[in-house]
Amino acid sequence: MNLATIAWKNIRQRGLASSLTTVSVALGVMLMVAVLVIVGILESTFSQRSINFDLIVGAKGDPLQLVLSTVYHVSPPIENLPYRFYLDLAKDKRIDAAIPLAMGDVTEEGSFAIVGTIPEFFKIPYAPGENHEFRIKGTEFYQPFDAYIGTRVAAENNWKVGSKLKLRHGGAAGDHVHDEEFTVVGIIAPTGLPHDKTVYVHLDGFYQIQGHDKPLKEAIKREREFYGETPLTEDELAAEIKKIEAKYGVHDHSQDHGHEGHDHGHAHETPPVQKEVTAILLSCKTPIAAQLLAGELRKGYKAQAVNPIFPMQKLMNDILGPVKQLLVFMTGLIVLVSGIGIFVSIYNSMSARRREIAIMRALGAQRGTVFGIILAESIILCVGGGLVGLLLGHGMVYLAAPIVEVRTGLIINPLAFEKTELVLFPALFLMSVLVGFLPGMTAYQTDVAESLSNS
Repeated sequence: MNLATIAWKNIRQRGLASSLTTVSVALGVMLMVAVLVIVGILESTFSQRSINFDLIVGAKGDPLQLVLSTVYHVSPPIENLPYRFYLDLAKDKRIDAAIPLAMGDVTEEGSFAIVGTIPEFFKIPYAPGENHEFRIKGTEFYQPFDAYIGTRVAAENNWKVGSKLKLRHGGAAGDHVHDEEFTVVGIIAPTGLPHDKTVYVHLDGFYQIQGHDKPLKEAIKREREFYGETPLTEDELAAEIKKIEAKYGVHDHSQDHGHEGHDHGHAHETPPVQKEVTAILLSCKTPIAAQLLAGELRKGYKAQAVNPIFPMQKLMNDILGPVKQLLVFMTGLIVLVSGIGIFVSIYNSMSARRREIAIMRALGAQRGTVFGIILAESIILCVGGGLVGLLLGHGMVYLAAPIVEVRTGLIINPLAFEKTELVLFPALFLMSVLVGFLPGMTAYQTDVAESLSNS
């Protein structure tokens, strides 16, 4: 019979006390594993380049909010920019690519984020690296009422190529569903990024939805105000409106309620002045060009250009970093207290086990053997509790993943594993040796004759 078997029998004899101490270790390790995995996922999500663009341009405001709303879709957009501003940026010789985005609505089913964009968006790698091209199952994204959907959207809504979808106005809390229908023409292969939970619709179709094109009078005033141009008189404004209507026709959505998208001949060209974009993604020719452009936008107009890396690094350093340290410290204390509980349990049992130890010694057991048995008990309780805690911790992450996704929109891998977890078991083993050392020495120094005579 080896030491581990004897130690296991001794533990079973003190079933209640052993179970309670093991559970305390398991709970501490469970919390620590959950903290390490969840915070690790957040660090990975927010620190990686989830978008392969140098700058995100949006209305002036909080840079972090701009990045969170544009890249991760977990924050409401700040404000819209005139479409003319996008056209001006696209002409800048320092820019390789300018991709407009229009946001604010969600799907009627599942409340997934809607992003209006242009086909060129899918021709640019979605993240830095050679193997980060969009892979799409379906047809080309070129008609006004075409839509591409992420893999999570397809799975949760049971949508496939050819499925129809509608937009809910103003986000998940909105109660107005637009009549226009978009057709799924492609499903984006898994990326592990927010693209998986996003629906991309053609920008032309986005503008043809009721309420997405500003009234002409308001749009003209808004554009001139944005550029700091002299306001038009009423006569000049009326003449400008008449000129635009003569070129593009009159399309009053409020009098056409009840249509169902392009199936009813609703597709038409929207005047640029009535269009707005929520953000513009820019790829610049050089890093210096990106810095210069960002500096220029800070001084003029009502826009900002943000490098998506910097706000996320600030978020990690200022918020998630200290939170992780605090949580790991607190859960570490819980594990330490559990170790002390194991020490107290084994040490208190030593007085009741003196005769048992003396008999073992009398039958020929060496002092080292007795010491090893006590140490084995401590190791089994600590490491065994750690294994149970590891399973419970990952079980907690697995159950929490869909809840976190629904509430925040962040994609959580329920099977994620952190390399830091590998340090837990060497640390638990060391703690078990320290915890079992003093009781083991007590057993080691047991006087056989005295223990047998006093029993």
